[in-house]
Amino acid sequence: MAKSKSAIKRHKQSLKRRARNRHIRSSVKTAIKEVRSSLESKNIGDAAKVLSKAASVISRAGSKGVLHRKNVARKVARLSRAIHKAVSGAP
Repeated sequence: MAKSKSAIKRHKQSLKRRARNRHIRSSVKTAIKEVRSSLESKNIGDAAKVLSKAASVISRAGSKGVLHRKNVARKVARLSRAIHKAVSGAP
């Protein structure tokens, strides 16, 4: 266990950050699942609307430093590519 004041403070800060990061990561996963589920139900119009909200949540996670910026770009690109594939009817 930490003994010095500074080590105790750093530990408290790390716990707060961990809780915040877990919440943000969870909301990112939920947003991605919503897009995927709307694609599976063949609801393309709804999927496009959900994608814009999901992209916002994912970008916010990147701006807060929870996700790396390239990870953010990859997640958004994969979701948008899946939607465009469903719209064009490609197998």
